[in-house]
Amino acid sequence: MPEPIAGSWELGHNFAPKSHPDNPTGEGWAGYSFVMKKVAFYTLGCKLNFSETSTIARSFEQRGYQKVEFNQSPDIFIINTCSVTDNADKKCRKIVREAQKINPDGYVAVVGCYAQLKPQEIAEIEGVDAVLGAAEKFRLVDLLDGFEKQPTGAARVYNANIEEVLDYHASYSLNDRTRTFLRVQDGCDYPCSYCTIPLARGASRSDTVANVVRAGTEIAERGVKEIVLTGVNIGDFGLREGQR
Repeated sequence: MPEPIAGSWELGHNFAPKSHPDNPTGEGWAGYSFVMKKVAFYTLGCKLNFSETSTIARSFEQRGYQKVEFNQSPDIFIINTCSVTDNADKKCRKIVREAQKINPDGYVAVVGCYAQLKPQEIAEIEGVDAVLGAAEKFRLVDLLDGFEKQPTGAARVYNANIEEVLDYHASYSLNDRTRTFLRVQDGCDYPCSYCTIPLARGASRSDTVANVVRAGTEIAERGVKEIVLTGVNIGDFGLREGQR
C-alpha cells in the first residue's frame, strides 16, 4: 500500500491524485479536490548540510509532500542550520523572519548543528514551531506528522544528548547543483578547543564501502557526472574503535 498523501480536501482546486487510498476514484468530493501540502527547504553551512537537506527533502516527497521553492508560499519551512560561524543565530533568525513574511501561517522547523547546540535559544525565536537535533532531524516527518502548530504557540523541542547520537544516516544531494555531494562520514573524535563540531554532530562514524558504492551507482544512473565525497573528517572513514 502506498503512503497516505499529505494534504487536505479543499474547494476550488483541481488537483486530485489518482490510484491512491486517499482518493481511489481520482475524483474530488462534490466539487472538492485534494491539495498536497507544500514544503520548502533552506540550507545554511557546509556540503554535509546540503547532502542532508536533499535527503530529508526526498523523504518528504516519498510521503506525498510537494517540494517547492522557499518563496512559493509553502505550508512547511525546514531550515537546516550551521554552527561554525558567529553569525549562525543571526542567519537563522533572518531566515525565520523571511519565512513568516512569505506565509505567516506556515509551520517552521529548525534542524542542524545550531539546533543541536542551542535548542532552547532557537525555540524562543518568534515564529519557530519545532526544533530538532542531530538524532532527530532524519525522523522529522514522523515526529512532526501533520505539522500542526501547538495551541500555546510554544515550539516543540526534540534534542537528545549528543552522546546518544550513534546512528549513521546515509545522505547525498540531488538536483540541487550540477554535482552531487555524497556524505560518507559524519562526526569527529578530535575535541579541538575552538571547534563545536563534536558537540554538534557527535562521535566519528561512517558508512560502509558497500553502501557508498551502491549510492554512487544510484546517483550515476540519474545522469550525474560528478560526485564529491564529503564528511566532517573523511580521513577517518572506516575507522571502528581506532581500527580500519
